[in-house]
Amino acid sequence: MEANQHLVIISLDSLGFRDLREHREELPILNSLIAGGTWVKSVTGIYPTLTYPSHTTIITGQYPNVHGIINNTKIQPKRNSPDWYWYQKDVKSPTLYDLAHQKQMTTAAFLWPVTAGSKITYNLAEIFPNRIWTNQVLVSLKASSPLFLLKMNHKYGHLRNGIKQPQLDDFITASAVDTLTNQQPNLTMIHLVDMDSMRHRYGVRSPEAMAALHRLDQRVGEIIEATKQAGTFADTNFVILGDHYQINVDKMIHLNTLFAQEGWLTKRPDQTIEDDWSVLAKTTDGSSYIYTKNFTDNLRLRELVSSVEGIETVISGQEASERGADADCTLMVEAKEGYYFTDESNRPQIVEEVDPATLGEPDRYHGVHGYDPTKPDYQTTIVFNGPAVKAGETIDSANLVDEAPTFARLLGLQFDNPLAGKYLDGIFKGVTDEI
Repeated sequence: MEANQHLVIISLDSLGFRDLREHREELPILNSLIAGGTWVKSVTGIYPTLTYPSHTTIITGQYPNVHGIINNTKIQPKRNSPDWYWYQKDVKSPTLYDLAHQKQMTTAAFLWPVTAGSKITYNLAEIFPNRIWTNQVLVSLKASSPLFLLKMNHKYGHLRNGIKQPQLDDFITASAVDTLTNQQPNLTMIHLVDMDSMRHRYGVRSPEAMAALHRLDQRVGEIIEATKQAGTFADTNFVILGDHYQINVDKMIHLNTLFAQEGWLTKRPDQTIEDDWSVLAKTTDGSSYIYTKNFTDNLRLRELVSSVEGIETVISGQEASERGADADCTLMVEAKEGYYFTDESNRPQIVEEVDPATLGEPDRYHGVHGYDPTKPDYQTTIVFNGPAVKAGETIDSANLVDEAPTFARLLGLQFDNPLAGKYLDGIFKGVTDEI
């Protein structure tokens, strides 16, 4: 198979199989891409189904315990706003964009998670200031391609309002369109977060979330049109994907509040935790890691956690590692639908309802993800379209780890190290054993 020289990957954060299964007729751009391409309907994500681990899997073909991004945020119990895994230096596996760079291909990324400080040619990194002594401009300049960031901000900064949606996606789409038109990168990765934000705030099937889905359909159309203006459309393969889905919630589980009551950690008034903990919960929203140090009563710990309202399953650290999650955890806990975890240490109850008046505040949600990816009707999805892709085809199921090797094949690249996933040969026209 002869590879094409341009690949555009568009991540519609929280896009689920259900979204396209039930709404594709309302989405003219995505519907036309499905009709003219190959739709892999049900894609099983990684555990935990969080944005940063998922997007790193999407471009490495590895599970979190191999690529190293095992959560969105780092273990910093004394911080109310811990650092996220913003920087590529935390990624322990080769990435698709590094493969492209090694072959002298140009690359572009727009809010693609865990790309700060990378060698991406045109990079607007996803990062935000979480220290009082810095600001958005300074952290973005350090993390991104500085001159490129300044140019995009000068041209399109008027479209954004901080990180609020849908204005942030307005800015990202305009910047991506400009770059595709004028720079014509070989690999472009775009992360649009409008619908994920609306689902967190208003609920998974809310009118606000559905309106965001329709906006995303239009944005995909604008991005495709940019390649036509650039003259690269005929040589461009497009990928539209989700990283995870979401589930509605109305109750929170505060395991660290429980552990404080047991004397296993020292709570602080601001919900953070002193460093002298022996048992610590680290949320992944729909699930939670539990870590221990200098602690021996794991049987009591497991029994105690299992008895908490809203807990669906508790698995060992070894079992979590076998599923691709952090091998260093002692336990991993899964919430039932309708429940999610926080890291708060000083709440009046272990389990409490989410006050609707607090929705939109930190850790207060109407919809979340991070659950076991095999939960019923919780799968994501992916659509391929372009000169290398079969038209009018469907594939019933695949895994998130299968995406990176498939993308590499579309660009004529190959990962040297063994991957957890395999390329989806069913999408390719005239596929052979040779790249």
